[in-house]
Amino acid sequence: MVRPRLSLAAGALLLAASLGLTACSDSGSSDEGTDAKTLTLWHYEGPTSAMGVAWAKAIELFKASHPGVEVKFEEKSFEQIQQNAGMILNSDSAPDILEYNKGNATAGLLSKQGLLTDLTDEATKRGWDKKLSPSLQTTTKYDDDGIMGSGKTFGIPNYGEYVMVYYNKDLFAKHKIAVPTTLAEFEAAMDTFVKAGVTPLSVGGAEYPAQQIFYELALSKANRAFVDNFQLYKSKVDFHGPELTYGAQTFADWVKKGYIAKNSAGIKAEDMGVAFTQGKFPILYSGSWWYGRFSADIKNFQWGTFLFPGNTLHPGSSGNLWVVPEKSKAKSLAYDFIDITMTPEIQDLLGNSGGVPVAGDPTKITDAKNKELIDNFNKVSASDGLAFYPDWPAPGYYDVLVGGVQGLINGSKTPAQMLDEIAKPYNDNLADLGK
Repeated sequence: MVRPRLSLAAGALLLAASLGLTACSDSGSSDEGTDAKTLTLWHYEGPTSAMGVAWAKAIELFKASHPGVEVKFEEKSFEQIQQNAGMILNSDSAPDILEYNKGNATAGLLSKQGLLTDLTDEATKRGWDKKLSPSLQTTTKYDDDGIMGSGKTFGIPNYGEYVMVYYNKDLFAKHKIAVPTTLAEFEAAMDTFVKAGVTPLSVGGAEYPAQQIFYELALSKANRAFVDNFQLYKSKVDFHGPELTYGAQTFADWVKKGYIAKNSAGIKAEDMGVAFTQGKFPILYSGSWWYGRFSADIKNFQWGTFLFPGNTLHPGSSGNLWVVPEKSKAKSLAYDFIDITMTPEIQDLLGNSGGVPVAGDPTKITDAKNKELIDNFNKVSASDGLAFYPDWPAPGYYDVLVGGVQGLINGSKTPAQMLDEIAKPYNDNLADLGK
């Protein structure tokens, strides 16, 4: 799913050169693309994931309803798009539509740079705004500074997502461990595994997963005001306050206690997921985007999920956004494709494939585990428990957090040093915004 990261400059050049993805239209201009005969589409979902399955069907339906239009689909990795989107979208190799990460540091930054099409009128005309709850619309709107939550609509999600605990039921039963309901019970369960010579957590420290553990631990001491301050800049954040201090210190303690392997600092998300599917670890803490893939790939043991014990706030939000680059040569076709992803057929397919549809019919979900996944999301969303993701607030913050948490894993940084490291670019960004 996630391949090795390329350098920014080299990656952008290789990506553009190797794909040859300049979209074509009859006019050759960057207008609404009403006469376009090609739709160039990028996303980074694996083919067996819920989104990959649903979007493959959406492409099939798009082709059926648009005879004579070619769809050029390219699957990218999250890292490829994360690192290179700004350069690619500012070139003639920009796709017509792509999946892109939401938040200030990503979609917000590109909207501020003028690289994304304003979808406000289209969202109203096509009724996309009516299909998204207010909490899910937070990540679709960005102001002139690229801060989410207000302003114009620059992206449309067609699924939701949240982070949870995946667990190997067979290993829990073997070690006589019950599903924990508090953080203390969770740590006791991991102690039991450690005493048996088993590292409890499959962790990818080289990419996003480890920082989400740190954030969830901080959220165990947080409230909505902390999230709004950290994510939406409502007020100053004390990086040595009780929330982030607890997150960093407890994460470091988990490494010392053997819950997290020290070699996980170099493990990528893909390898983390594969190790769990192979039964090498009893627990994996990550997002609902893995759910469909685990359903398809895990054959040798029973598995389940539960929300992080004791927390009312969890990393999560709307899913990634369909965005239309300003340089798209087939904007009307891009809007039509977004329309299809919001139809009942695709929404129900998402739900039955292990995804979390934003406009699906709950009565059409036939699998009990999939229903539990969606019910848990609805429970978190309804209680205002979606706390977004830790890398969102500032441009480049993803890499800052990866490096910071890697320092906690390999012991090269104390919790206080790690917090100082992640505070500086956050506060520098606030200063740049005049806040």
